[in-house]
Amino acid sequence: MLKKEIKRILIADDKKPVLLSLELLLEDYFDEVVCVSNPNLIPNLVWEKAFDVYLLDMNFSAGVSTGNEGLFWLEKIRENDRDAVVVFITAYGDVELAVKAVKEGAFDFVLKPWENQKLIATLKAAFKFRQSKNKINTLTKKEAVLRRQISGTAQMIRGASPGMQRIYSSISKVANTDANILITGENGTGKELIAREIHRNSLRKNEIFLTVDIATLPHGLVESELFGHVKGAYTGATGSRAGKFEAASGGTIFLDEIGNLDLQVQAKLLSVLQNNEVTPLGSNDSISTNIRLICATNHDLQKMINDGSFREDLYYRINTVIIDIPPLRERKEDIIPIANHYIEHFSKKYSKGPFKLNGKAIISLENYGWPGNVRELRHTVEKAVIFADSKVISDKDFQIQPNTREEEQLILLQPLEQLERAAIEKAIRHFKGNLTRVATELKVSRQTLYNKIKRHGL
Repeated sequence: MLKKEIKRILIADDKKPVLLSLELLLEDYFDEVVCVSNPNLIPNLVWEKAFDVYLLDMNFSAGVSTGNEGLFWLEKIRENDRDAVVVFITAYGDVELAVKAVKEGAFDFVLKPWENQKLIATLKAAFKFRQSKNKINTLTKKEAVLRRQISGTAQMIRGASPGMQRIYSSISKVANTDANILITGENGTGKELIAREIHRNSLRKNEIFLTVDIATLPHGLVESELFGHVKGAYTGATGSRAGKFEAASGGTIFLDEIGNLDLQVQAKLLSVLQNNEVTPLGSNDSISTNIRLICATNHDLQKMINDGSFREDLYYRINTVIIDIPPLRERKEDIIPIANHYIEHFSKKYSKGPFKLNGKAIISLENYGWPGNVRELRHTVEKAVIFADSKVISDKDFQIQPNTREEEQLILLQPLEQLERAAIEKAIRHFKGNLTRVATELKVSRQTLYNKIKRHGL
């Protein structure tokens, strides 16, 4: 017997003997049995208490047998309890009336005089149905929270540099397509933020954005993580598990450090992209999938193709559009806005500040090479906010030394094309767009300077 497992029931009937009889019958099955003979009390009771089940008469006025009163109060109950589970009870066993009641949202229909065991079984079933609805609502809420957590809320910090302006332009053009995108750039440049920005502006923005960092996955489990597995597929596979591609279906999947995939998994990934379906490890059955793929790498994939460690056909499949993020040292005009963004962020996080940068701090930040790019700048600012003793952050709070040997070597190892472009950008900033001064400083003619500006897209 389901004794006392159901918390509370509301019974509404205009005949008090009926209420008394029902109360005596049901008090062993409910923690609380609330009875009312005046239906006008129903709205306040529903507002004040949470009922698991409602047992509602269909006719409250003498001589009335249409059932419209019961349907009216059903609607009133659902105004305050959207998931209300209502069982109607009536002396008029009209099948048409019963069908009408169920169509209007009733769970079931019981005739007077009732059979005790049948009534109890009906109310138990109604309670289980209410529990199921509650579980579904809870799972839906959890799914929404999980979706938000997985998709993340980190916003891309918009920079003013020409390089970042080109990236914003590319995002606006490709976001609403389903084109596969390859994002390249050094570690710490913000490749995942760019991927999230694309997703946030896409037609899939209300679906999941799922990040997979290939570099962190154990080598032997990459295929299982991406495509799933069935029970017994390998030692330790005690149950079936959906892969990331199946979980991200309908949304966007971001494969970070795709250059770390071995050739076997590359071949399977290519098949998935070609056929829009995945086959879990150990299974012969395919599962349809619908994802938008964004990949990222700091590897030279062309070089990897040449040495045989990356498939050329996969390369062309993933790079319908390539977005290359310039390192922070090549877009110095973005350094201070990014730093100020993180100063505000960490000031709120640690309940400090507000802070502002002094002149020496600005010079120090701009002169540093930032080998770790935006990620390093973020950590540097966080430490400065934590240890700052005043509202003005100085160069000493950052504890960085510009022009270290490692940074100089890093700069010297850049391609000549990048060095030239960086030099022109720096000169244009320094002379505030005065191209005559820029040409004189760089020891080239104005026409040569114009040609180089055009070639570099400055």
